[in-house]
Amino acid sequence: MPFAPVAEADMNVLIFGKSGWLGGQLGELCANKGVKFQFASARLEDRAALVEEFERVKPTHILNAAGVTGRPNVDWCESHKEETLRVNVIGTMNVADVANERGIHVTLFATGCIFEYDDAHPLGSGIGFKEEDTPNFHGSFYSHTKALVEDMMRNYPNVCILRVRMPIGDDLSFHRNFIYKISKYEKVVNIPNSMTVLPEMMPISLEMARRGLTGVYNFTNPGVVSHNEILQMYKDYYDPAFTWRNFSLEEQAKVIVAARSNNELDCTKLKAEFPELLSIKDSLVKYIFEPNKGKKVAA
Repeated sequence: MPFAPVAEADMNVLIFGKSGWLGGQLGELCANKGVKFQFASARLEDRAALVEEFERVKPTHILNAAGVTGRPNVDWCESHKEETLRVNVIGTMNVADVANERGIHVTLFATGCIFEYDDAHPLGSGIGFKEEDTPNFHGSFYSHTKALVEDMMRNYPNVCILRVRMPIGDDLSFHRNFIYKISKYEKVVNIPNSMTVLPEMMPISLEMARRGLTGVYNFTNPGVVSHNEILQMYKDYYDPAFTWRNFSLEEQAKVIVAARSNNELDCTKLKAEFPELLSIKDSLVKYIFEPNKGKKVAA
């Protein structure tokens, strides 16, 4: 079904993921823009509760940033497969299906960690995976469920799927922030990846919902950046005394349960819709490191 653009004043947004990082940011974004919103109380896997809430709230748009990623990381999903399936697959599809029955637009904050560099997309080549490409990474159960649900969600005409990767926020002391994570690791791998700079990208997600866009979008800043490049920026802008050590993928594999995805996503489709979108390195400087320059280093 085609969705016509609406004015922000006519939006009534229901957000799933109140306790999550992205969900909380979406609430703040709507509040700052004066967009009517509320956080959902129903659990994704409870279809009856979803129906009741949709009927009561009558949202025009749903922003679904809920899901299981695991604590402290995706390794958790390897030993909690039933819980992961219940939320990431059954729950995600419940929201889309109930919304589709009512003609409600859904934005799903999904993941781009469903690909890995291969012969057709070699590391360093600049050839990124496109929206229509079939996921080729199944090294973690988390990514496997995400690839499965994306394939099924493509059949819903009311859904916009945003492939987020390695999200980066402007609070360098927040434990979910990718930069915080790698700054605290004993050792890091040094591989270029596509990533999502949240202060720039989250307002874009709300605008995409307002425009009624549907289908799959690689939701990262154009280009790639390596772990070492980010940590060098961290050192230059934020903590001059910072140091780090690298290790190989083979060495990393010995200390993690599930493999990690490394890839470059092609952002041509998103860039055509938002020509002002900054490259990953320029966005990091503008939205992350310049605002944090000279701030007190977090403990």
